Amino acid sequence: MKITTYTTTGIKEGEIELPLIFSTPFRRELIHKAWTNITSHKFQPQGRHPTAGQDVVADSNDPPTGQGVSRVARAQGGGGGRQGQGAEVASTRGGRQAHPPIVAKVIYKKLNKKENKLALCSAIAATASKEIVGLRGHKIEGIETFPIVISNDIELVSKANDISKILDSLKLKQDVERLESRKVRSGQSRLRGRSKKVGKSVLFVTKDVSNLSKAVGSFPGVEVRKVTDLSILDLAPGAHPIRLTVYSKSAIEEIAKIKSAHLEVMVKTQ
Repeated sequence: MKITTYTTTGIKEGEIELPLIFSTPFRRELIHKAWTNITSHKFQPQGRHPTAGQDVVADSNDPPTGQGVSRVARAQGGGGGRQGQGAEVASTRGGRQAHPPIVAKVIYKKLNKKENKLALCSAIAATASKEIVGLRGHKIEGIETFPIVISNDIELVSKANDISKILDSLKLKQDVERLESRKVRSGQSRLRGRSKKVGKSVLFVTKDVSNLSKAVGSFPGVEVRKVTDLSILDLAPGAHPIRLTVYSKSAIEEIAKIKSAHLEVMVKTQ
């Protein structure tokens, strides 16, 4: 399948043959599974102090019968404070947890290599679907071709002013402005420094990111990713496919080098 390529000024430059990977079937459930797998690798183990909730003098009745009260352990003392109140055990104020989390719990999820590779290929192929990109909430009015492929000159851009012009020429500015209108959050999230959710907008996938990564810093939600570091986390943030993606021509050439078992089957059936 051939796709139109554009210059940094938004002018049609020519056509390029898309790699076979863009013919991979869309697998939403597999993308979600891979996203969950990769996200779990960043989880931090947590546990509780061995004596948490038990650092208090509390005993149950001895003998534990004939007192006319429940047998739960109660705080000791000579009067006042919490004397006589249930303490130390689960279901009491300040008591221990019944089943607290432990550090030994296995939270690192695993996924078969072939499944992981198929999920990545499926996510890359989904960037060529206008319908799937639009369902995620991106504003794509006026954009004719998907995926959006631009000349390698994009990798030389290092100024925010130039990126602004490129986004405008490719009709991507509307999606960036979508995030600028977000309201400031109130309540507990604001008190903890999370007053505004940035969201995700355009993703540039290039072979070289040294210059471009500096230029997009002032645009909310716009990110750059090196093609060899491309991940499900970039293409389907929050496990919701699929992100509005712009490839450079050199990035498409690198994607064509990806090897997967399902691609070999597709080649044999052609």
